Amino acid sequence: MEPDFLRYSCQMVLPGFSEAAQGRLQQAKVLIVGAGGLGCPAAQYLTAMGVGIIGIADYDLVSITNLHRQILYTPADVGLNKATVACEHLHLQNPGIKLIPHDVKINSDNVMSIISQYDIIVDGTDNFETRYLLNDACILVNKPVVYGAIYQFEGQAAVWNITNTDGTQSPNYRDLFPEVDATQIPNCADGGVIPTLAGIIGCIQANEVIKYITQTGELLAGKVLIFDALTLQSRIIKIANSTKINIKGLVATVDIPTLSIKEVKQGLAGNTLELVDIRTDQERDVFDIGGIHFEADEIDQNADYLNNEKVKVLYCSSGKRSGEAVKAIKQKWPDAKVFSLDGGLKAWSEQH
Repeated sequence: MEPDFLRYSCQMVLPGFSEAAQGRLQQAKVLIVGAGGLGCPAAQYLTAMGVGIIGIADYDLVSITNLHRQILYTPADVGLNKATVACEHLHLQNPGIKLIPHDVKINSDNVMSIISQYDIIVDGTDNFETRYLLNDACILVNKPVVYGAIYQFEGQAAVWNITNTDGTQSPNYRDLFPEVDATQIPNCADGGVIPTLAGIIGCIQANEVIKYITQTGELLAGKVLIFDALTLQSRIIKIANSTKINIKGLVATVDIPTLSIKEVKQGLAGNTLELVDIRTDQERDVFDIGGIHFEADEIDQNADYLNNEKVKVLYCSSGKRSGEAVKAIKQKWPDAKVFSLDGGLKAWSEQH
């Protein structure tokens, strides 16, 4: 047996999983967007199974708080780019495949050029703007998306935009969630997540990719799997056979103005800015770094304050909610002098 096939011999003896199926894996090109809790296990298993080309897109840096669930990284990787480090580690696991890091933030300007290089997209993102952008872009160029999401003890997985036998397209993310108020939904850093859940859902995503490429099994198309890590119960909810959404173009992404920890500390020392904590009352009771406090859904009630001449820096646990809040404020009042604290309290604590 050839060395490559010897490596993959245990999967090639599966019923319906032949040498031809392995050949399809080796010819496949998969893009993983988000090298975090979901992207790490998905990437590891797709690498191990011999997917020929794997791209990893993530502009974020490894943080110490990532390590409990983002299992590709070690303490020595803290401060380094996730996409680059992930590709280096995965290359050691399987030198026979091609790994391509994309050290960029996916936005409306570059998404088409990046996804056009791949056959299928794995959505491991942790923000709604990128999730919707990926969804819409893949519909426009007819590429499937393998969706995953986790929060606290619950995970979800689905496969979007598959061509049905009658030529229609299966549902996509907007069929399930037409729109979401992202300022009201905490992410993992804000609300917490059990790390094993990331591994479970990430592996399910990898499994759906393998099924799609090798043309085996029944895809999670037109339905969504919901998994509860506390009870180990799962259920599959049927959405529809085909999409009801008509995507005609991309919504332009918005660059959120941020200030670094260093810039904020300098501004506080010089009394040139004010802090605004937009977390919940319960979060603020545990820890805060000062400033006034109102929650993310109270923006309209504080319109006069947000539009005065003083520079305001909004903060939350990770910078995600404050970023969404700043984006919402700038959409309402473009001249408002508001910024998001880059990295949030997590970054603030790590630099102390």
